[in-house]
Amino acid sequence: MKPVRTLAEALGAGALVLDGGLSNQLEAQGCDLSDALWSARLLADGPEQIEAAHAAYVRAGARVLITSSYQATFEGFARRGVDREAAARLLARSVELARAAAVEVGEEVWVAGSVGPYGAMLADGSEYRGRYGLSVRELEAFHRPRIEALAAAEPDVLALETVPDATEAEALLRAVEGCGVPVWLSYTVEGGRTRAGQDLAEAFAVAAGNDRVVAVGVNCCEPAEAGPAVELAVAVTGKPAVVYPNSGERWDARARGWRGGVAFDPARAADWATAGARLIGGCCRVGPATISALAADAGGGAG
Repeated sequence: MKPVRTLAEALGAGALVLDGGLSNQLEAQGCDLSDALWSARLLADGPEQIEAAHAAYVRAGARVLITSSYQATFEGFARRGVDREAAARLLARSVELARAAAVEVGEEVWVAGSVGPYGAMLADGSEYRGRYGLSVRELEAFHRPRIEALAAAEPDVLALETVPDATEAEALLRAVEGCGVPVWLSYTVEGGRTRAGQDLAEAFAVAAGNDRVVAVGVNCCEPAEAGPAVELAVAVTGKPAVVYPNSGERWDARARGWRGGVAFDPARAADWATAGARLIGGCCRVGPATISALAADAGGGAG
């Protein structure tokens, strides 16, 4: 069942807690994600696992669930022999699974349809570099079919997330025109700039004045980047901010393991909310226990 209020109405009443990393929760449930489709493979092979992962975050206090469609694309599914009709059904299933997981709490839970960057489809790490050598028009053409399929499943919002550069952000905002669903725009950043090295203020400005965009911010970044980015996003766009950084650990591709310590401090959620964040959660390696603590520090997460 869809919430009574729109997400924009809820944001006007206060901060909402997002979920954490879907992949780490699936791995905690025993799922093997060593696949180019990553968690999207389970839309076909283990949908019950995805629903269970969403439910774990709802029980932890998340009131916005991000779907498992981050790496789900027509192109990626086609490489596995999945035709376009079947792929569209799998994209719709990502929304249905999140919606189903929300039922048990008896409270308003919003569903965000994840639209990952072009580089996520390539599965080669280029989502953290951007600058794919494609034009805005070419990127728009890539994103539009998936956006249309997700929008048809009626999520409450589309999460244009982990965007590495402003060129792709512009393409995404063009691709969502006419889709009938509000969106948030979230960059992945490093050193106070987009991963492509662009000025972050200029990148946020792409969304300024766009009424379809309900929030702007950052995700899949170091926790230390979160506070300054929230302040800048609000200052540049006048919109609520969205923020969901990683745990602070770093992936060592050569050793295929995580390195470093956890730097995500749920107590900082109150500071982010004071600065204008209205969607607050975690990304990679942030699990239900941390979201539970974050929900408590953010006043329960309900607007």
